Amino acid sequence: MRYIVTGTDGQLGSRVASNMLKAVEGKNLIFTCVNLRRIPAHVLEQWIKQGVEVKEANYDNKKQMIKVFTGSDRLFVVSSIINGPKRIQQHKNVIDAAIAAGVQHLTYTSFLGADREGYNQYVLPDHTATEQYLRDSGIEYNVMRNNLYMENYLINSLLLANISDNKWITPAGDGKASFIAKDDSGRVGAALLMGKGELNTAYDVTGGELISEKEICAMIAAVSGIPYTYYGVSPADFFEYLDSLHIPKTTDGDFSQSPVPFCGNDMVTNEFSIRDGLMAVQSDAVQMLTGRKPLRAEDLLETYSFVWKERVSTYWDLSKFLYR
Repeated sequence: MRYIVTGTDGQLGSRVASNMLKAVEGKNLIFTCVNLRRIPAHVLEQWIKQGVEVKEANYDNKKQMIKVFTGSDRLFVVSSIINGPKRIQQHKNVIDAAIAAGVQHLTYTSFLGADREGYNQYVLPDHTATEQYLRDSGIEYNVMRNNLYMENYLINSLLLANISDNKWITPAGDGKASFIAKDDSGRVGAALLMGKGELNTAYDVTGGELISEKEICAMIAAVSGIPYTYYGVSPADFFEYLDSLHIPKTTDGDFSQSPVPFCGNDMVTNEFSIRDGLMAVQSDAVQMLTGRKPLRAEDLLETYSFVWKERVSTYWDLSKFLYR
């Protein structure tokens, strides 16, 4: 059996890759990304030494993907980082290329709510359309619908607070969510890639507790000794706040001055979904597929303590700490 993991330069794809290496010989693995220079040199060297083929595969280049995918059996697809019609087309390209290359099974990373009424996050139409295309394609599949990542709040919200006089600003109110840790998502992704899920089934991938951003903020303030303060704001004030930080509203915008690589429309609708209780879904997918209970916020505080200890103020500096 030969496996492919895409997006291995990213935080989810790299975790899936690491988990696959614990279970499968490197000679049976292909890791891809758009540009190999995005992978830290020491990580790339280690993978190659273990026998992994590391190749470039661009979601816009179907011919390239067919060539890379040919000869493999199962494929893990990290969703594209852009939003809108371009993203949907990229996902279709990957599915088409997989089928043309003779891949037998595809695991796709979607988002919680893609199949639910009343959910209207900015990114959801892309995932809903991709899931439908995947079902209609005829290829065997699994879908993992991740909840919002816990790291969004232990890293991104905190670094924004670091540049906002320790103010944790959000319209999420007292809403709670079952945030999923990326380590758990990576383990689930590897499990599905290796065939541990029910065929042609989608799984809601959620965390092990219901917790609010307000509680996370208070937890970090207590541990760090830094007076991080939770500020609930109106939707209009939150938009104004993001604008003041030069965070563009769409993924087509200018990120040259933005402290994070996420667009405002995405961030705003995610916060609203927490406020409205939409992300409080709980499932047993993590334990069922990995044999482990999902991580809780308190389990990750030390891992990401560098964000407050080093007063990280931009997402672009994270690699200094995550890969050291």
